[in-house]
Amino acid sequence: MENHKADLVVIGSGPGGYVAAVRASQLGLKTICVEKSELGGICLNWGCIPTKALLKSAEYMSFLGEAKNFGFEIKDYKVNFDSVIKRSRDVANRMSNGVAFLFKKYKVGLVKGWARFREPNQIEVLDENGNVTDLIQTKFTIVATGAHPRMFKGIEVDRVKILTSREAMVLNEIPAELIIMGAGAIGVEFAYFFNSFGSKVTIIEMMDRILPIEDEEISKELERHFKKSGIKILTNTKVISAKTVNSKVEVVVEKADGTKETLSSDYALNAIGIQANLENIGLENVGIEIERGFIKVNQYMQTSVDNIYAIGDVAGPPWLAHKASAEGILAVEKIAGLNPSPINYRNIPGCTYCQPQVASVGLTEKEAREAGYDVRIGKFPYTANGKAHGMGEARGFVKLVIDKKYGEILGAHLIGPDVTELIGELTVARSLEATAHSIIKTIHPHPTLSEAIMEAAAAAYNESPNI
Repeated sequence: MENHKADLVVIGSGPGGYVAAVRASQLGLKTICVEKSELGGICLNWGCIPTKALLKSAEYMSFLGEAKNFGFEIKDYKVNFDSVIKRSRDVANRMSNGVAFLFKKYKVGLVKGWARFREPNQIEVLDENGNVTDLIQTKFTIVATGAHPRMFKGIEVDRVKILTSREAMVLNEIPAELIIMGAGAIGVEFAYFFNSFGSKVTIIEMMDRILPIEDEEISKELERHFKKSGIKILTNTKVISAKTVNSKVEVVVEKADGTKETLSSDYALNAIGIQANLENIGLENVGIEIERGFIKVNQYMQTSVDNIYAIGDVAGPPWLAHKASAEGILAVEKIAGLNPSPINYRNIPGCTYCQPQVASVGLTEKEAREAGYDVRIGKFPYTANGKAHGMGEARGFVKLVIDKKYGEILGAHLIGPDVTELIGELTVARSLEATAHSIIKTIHPHPTLSEAIMEAAAAAYNESPNI
């Protein structure tokens, strides 16, 4: 058994953990990261990054179907689905290797294995056989163990026919039929991906719309485009059970009126939610408080045990990689005594990478009105944007929710081409407490997609010359 001493141990090397470890080392803390699997965690290896590679292939697949509109006569082509999957895995491996490079560059120690608290200042590391290989004495610890797909009674996930996102991204065939249970970001991204490759996709969502956390108009617009693409959407529909029967999957659903129906498919994807990785890491040995299935933290990510912090998915929603990274930096800078400012969770952008893309930050229109704001709504359609037409992607819109009294941008909701790249402008604007008029008076380059943001702000005051 090897013994180590550290100022900080980070458990987990996902986008929260590895960023925290590197930042800590930059600040002069002797840092060790413990990782049981691939560097980069779920995000780099089985989530954010490889799925974006898959979705890019889906974009090209969609382009091939419309190539004649761009002047290309492509009479015959062949899909090598294995190569699509391989490229995604290659991208993930490249990013994981990048984390290893960063650890080496910043002298972050790496211990492979399963970390478990013995005491608040002592962590043991176990190998795959349960043997203790390392013992680490540490002043501080950051728990960044992430989360895994939530399992529900009656949904018999066998990872062969009834899948989680992990198996869905390495399938060795294009399903003829696929049922997706859950219409959050994961569900709609996989719906777009498999639909692009010709699968007959059905989405089941218990809420009244897909992407239910987004602004209602955004959800309706995406649903319209999905249905136009041939995706079947069942909202207000609850999954009662899912099981493999012979070579098929049978999914029993209950509709809003109480009637039940059995759906059949080649595969089903469980995309209903996630739960924190809390098991077998010794939280009970140190008395860390759990609340609603996640580690309870204060505004600096500090747990109920003073020298232990928790970040990312394990510390609760929103379950976003960039939120985990920000929390990691916040926790490390607090540990290092830099007096950082707490995170404004209302100003964390959310992105969904289907086509058309969806991005948002701040309050929805409904949330703003319920909070008592008197609001102006500014909307600008991409059908009036020249760059979008040039790209062949003139669909969707920008919607701004603006406080009438002060002109504050309460929320921004975008659906359309590359909006996940555009949302940063509005996030910066909100962080600087910019008004809608400051957006209007900022000269945006022409022709660009970003002009739609300026035009939406202008539309709220009937100042847009283009609608």
